[in-house]
Amino acid sequence: MNQALKWDIDAPFVQTRTVTDQHLDDFGHTNNVIYLGWLEQLAWAHSVELGFGMADFQRIGIGCVARRHELDYLAPTFVGERLHLATWIAENDGRADMWRAYQIIRAQDGRAVLRARTQWICVDLRTGRPRRQPPEFVTAYRAMSVVSSG
Repeated sequence: MNQALKWDIDAPFVQTRTVTDQHLDDFGHTNNVIYLGWLEQLAWAHSVELGFGMADFQRIGIGCVARRHELDYLAPTFVGERLHLATWIAENDGRADMWRAYQIIRAQDGRAVLRARTQWICVDLRTGRPRRQPPEFVTAYRAMSVVSSG
């Protein structure tokens, strides 16, 4: 599946969704709020894949919360279209924040329909205050290199 699609990196974490009637806005295409929800679910699933679910966050007392979302809608999507959603860690200097990137590609034509980024901040679960990433976060949430366009 991933080999035929033109991802921005070599090996993103990927899930698939199909647009249904419940995802549509009044214009008849996928609502922007639906995309944001899908990205949050994708980020969570990827975090679990990397070894950090809620029980892990609670064990170490530190979790990640969204600080900023940047979404670029490149093309509309419609009922019945199958979408491949990808995510990866784009930047992580080991401090309190990291950036996660996303890309959504429509299966029918291989077109990227959305690119996005989220800035995640590590916080102390007890106080809600920002905290430096623990070493296990820095190891698990390594930044991935973007594929060169040449």
